Amino acid sequence: MPGSFAGASTDDRSTSRSGTGAGRYAPSPTAELHVGNLRTALLAWLFARSTGRRFLLRIEDLDTARVRPGMGEQQLGDLAALGITFDCKPVVQSQRLAAYQDALITLADRTYECFCSRREIAEAASAPHGSVAPYPGTCRNLTEADRIERRLRRQPALRLRADGAVQTVHDLLHGDITAEVDDVVLRRNDGTPAYNLAVVVDDAFSGVDQVVRGDDLLPAAATQAFLAALLGCSPPTYAHVPLAVNAEGRRLAKRDGAVTLPDLAALGMGPSSVLGLIAVSLDLASPGEGVTPGILLQRFDPERLPRGPWVVIPKA
Repeated sequence: MPGSFAGASTDDRSTSRSGTGAGRYAPSPTAELHVGNLRTALLAWLFARSTGRRFLLRIEDLDTARVRPGMGEQQLGDLAALGITFDCKPVVQSQRLAAYQDALITLADRTYECFCSRREIAEAASAPHGSVAPYPGTCRNLTEADRIERRLRRQPALRLRADGAVQTVHDLLHGDITAEVDDVVLRRNDGTPAYNLAVVVDDAFSGVDQVVRGDDLLPAAATQAFLAALLGCSPPTYAHVPLAVNAEGRRLAKRDGAVTLPDLAALGMGPSSVLGLIAVSLDLASPGEGVTPGILLQRFDPERLPRGPWVVIPKA
């Protein structure tokens, strides 16, 4: 994936014109987009366009072990087939490593090395409360001697030292959300910039001041807003939209059947029909009605959006 988007550059300031806000969609090129992903992309487009914002694309390809060659291009093709348009060249995360390193230098006084494995964190977080909790702080106050000894056995990740900070964010669908900031990983132990750092740095770079995404990411908003403030940036306004789920109420996935554009096309359901299906799920169209993104934009009202998950019954 790195380098596959001609012209995308860490210094392409056409993606960050001053004076205008922006929304964005940020897929990872690890799998085909399903109708739930496409629904979120459409909502992000509608929120941005209805407020006069630019709409940008970011390719989140830092997890190189899971990136599939050609998947980014397929995702772009699927979005274009539905009529979802972008204003600038994509920002590609794998081409912005220097920017993340600069941010880590800025945050140096607010970080610490962490030697915990995922299993150790899960075990510590689930005892005794039995539920997933923020990082328990196992490595927060290690001595230098402790760190030297642990480095002999494991490369450290780098975590944010939140010091119990509390952050409030405003969500257009959920209102004001106040939460304790987590000591999230900023750099993985293999040296890869972590998600929570990269999204904050990239949103600030691109002038993104409106983030529309699935409501499974709502718990991360307070920590990301706190990080933005530490980096001298204004946190965006958020809109965390309901997810698409399968008949059992679990998050939709390709294994649930014909839920991607290619699969649905093979069953005779073209992009315009898929767009109509998504529009019906948002109460923006009647079943069987022909619509375009422009028509949906004229009808769009965030206050009238369904607030529950969309239960997807795959086409047989």
